[in-house]
Amino acid sequence: MNNQILIIDDDVDTCTLLSAYLKSKGYETDASFSGNKGLRKFKEGSFDLVLCDYRLGDKEGIEVLKELKQFNPMVKVIIITGYSDIKTAIRVIKEGAFDYISKPLIPEEVLNVIKDSLKNKPEQYSPAIRESGKQRNAEAGEENKYPKERDEYVKGNCLPMQEVYREVGLVAPTNYSIILYGESGTGKEAIAKTIHNLSPRADKPFVTLDCGTLSKELSGSALFGHVKGAFTGAMADKAGHFEMANGGTLFLDEVFNLSYDIQASLLRALQERKLKRIGSTREIDIDIRIIVASNEDLKEAYRRGSFREDLFHRLNEFTISLPPLRERKEDIPLFVDYFMEKVKKELNRPDLDLDKGIMEALIAYPWPGNIRELKNVIRRISLLATHHKIRVENLPWKHETYSSSPDDPEFDLPNEIIHDNGKTDLKYKARLAEYNTVMNVLKKVNFNKSQAAVILKIDRKTLYNKLQKFNEEFLHDNTDHIQKT
Repeated sequence: MNNQILIIDDDVDTCTLLSAYLKSKGYETDASFSGNKGLRKFKEGSFDLVLCDYRLGDKEGIEVLKELKQFNPMVKVIIITGYSDIKTAIRVIKEGAFDYISKPLIPEEVLNVIKDSLKNKPEQYSPAIRESGKQRNAEAGEENKYPKERDEYVKGNCLPMQEVYREVGLVAPTNYSIILYGESGTGKEAIAKTIHNLSPRADKPFVTLDCGTLSKELSGSALFGHVKGAFTGAMADKAGHFEMANGGTLFLDEVFNLSYDIQASLLRALQERKLKRIGSTREIDIDIRIIVASNEDLKEAYRRGSFREDLFHRLNEFTISLPPLRERKEDIPLFVDYFMEKVKKELNRPDLDLDKGIMEALIAYPWPGNIRELKNVIRRISLLATHHKIRVENLPWKHETYSSSPDDPEFDLPNEIIHDNGKTDLKYKARLAEYNTVMNVLKKVNFNKSQAAVILKIDRKTLYNKLQKFNEEFLHDNTDHIQKT
């Protein structure tokens, strides 16, 4: 009998496309469009695996996960999330999920995770994470189940970071707006949080919003909120991030990706210190400090016409530039030690240590994903270590020379994933070549979308948009594509 998979997602298109794709791969599927209906269907049926969205209309996926595991502790659950966030990953894994996948969905990534989940027994996956989580929960009590993590702000010794610390100390006590520049994964959010903690607003909220994952339609609601009935799907009044941050600090990551219209609304809110929820005429007073981050030069962007000049000058009261990790190699051992201490506590493995040669390999690696990639690599190799020593062979790049560009000869691109089916249209062939290049890079970095964006030299939002357009264009030519909006 084929494996039975239940899909729980309030997006009907996602359920339909996932079901069709998985059926083409030999799986039996069923779908539910809400958390409660999915739970009822699971209890009435017999399923080997559940794919569950993290954000559902009636309840959060984490709640569904808990109830699924209570009913059947052996069931495999994979969480689908729009937030490529390690804290979310830790949370769902602690609750017993086998893995999580971030949107937009990539068919081969989905299939790989499903295959992994069905070939491994539950007790073989992350036992240390589950047991250490249970132990901490028993000690701390249910109300402290997910203690707030310390800021991942490690003071380095390199000269560029010493300058960053000096600038942080100067600007933190002020109310200046700040632009943080730096590649993806260089720690911009950690620096923003540190500025907030050193400011007079430290006892007020610090609220973050990743603009790189928002569509034009969603960004206005996310920033300013909306009232019930303001648009299709607005089932209740909702506060935006501006209101949530009132009195404190609002951190907008990848601000470059906001549409021109939303940039105008953002400027107006900052200048007038007032906002209106979408669909409302009532003005709400706001008092926030704003910090934005970008891996693009906003001055060059406004000169090109892709970013508002007036908004740039409103934000550009102070700038801080963060160096990439490859330019601060002397700080890598500090980060390695910090992340190792954290993961040893998380996995309840105090004897875990690095074998000879590991540190040299970590320092030599170019780290296109910067500190975020280093953190994930430390977590990965710690989990894979079968002895108390983490060995060189546990490293994900397996001693290969790592290329930072898909054009480098050592990148070793595999054959095309999709063939042209005899089509001779030049534009189609060009788009197909672009698709295959993107997919090959994603495979090379194990479907890490942030890292792939760095290698392809595009921002993450652009990569997401390309993946969605690829799925729309090639869906009818090949069943190995999933569209997720």
